[in-house]
Amino acid sequence: MFLLLIVCCVNALAQEAGKSAGINSPNKKSKMQLVFIDRFVVPNAAKAEFLERMKINRDFIKTLPGFIEDSAYEEAGETESYYVTTAIWRDEEAIQKARAAVTAEYQREGFNPPDFMKKLNIKMERGVYKKLQD
Repeated sequence: MFLLLIVCCVNALAQEAGKSAGINSPNKKSKMQLVFIDRFVVPNAAKAEFLERMKINRDFIKTLPGFIEDSAYEEAGETESYYVTTAIWRDEEAIQKARAAVTAEYQREGFNPPDFMKKLNIKMERGVYKKLQD
């Protein structure tokens, strides 16, 4: 969703696990869907501004090639709220192109994600996950 501050990417671990199992050989591009999951800790005083920005971002990514679906979840607390957003993408190529498109859109808007996060004291963790096979 946001291409912002902290990158906590487990994709490399998932790819290594797949190679060990014979899934993702170097000559074969994976077409497995990937899920981008972000977790935000937002002070309640920043909630309205955060939710407005989240809506802008979610609306934009829905227009990008390879986007499948997204969801957003909230756990409201007394002093801060927790948000989890997910975005499902067709494959790694779609995610890479989305990152570039979002970065270009931020530049066009004059939006600086690290400054936004710092100003509002928002913390974020990010990961790109593959669904485990049953």
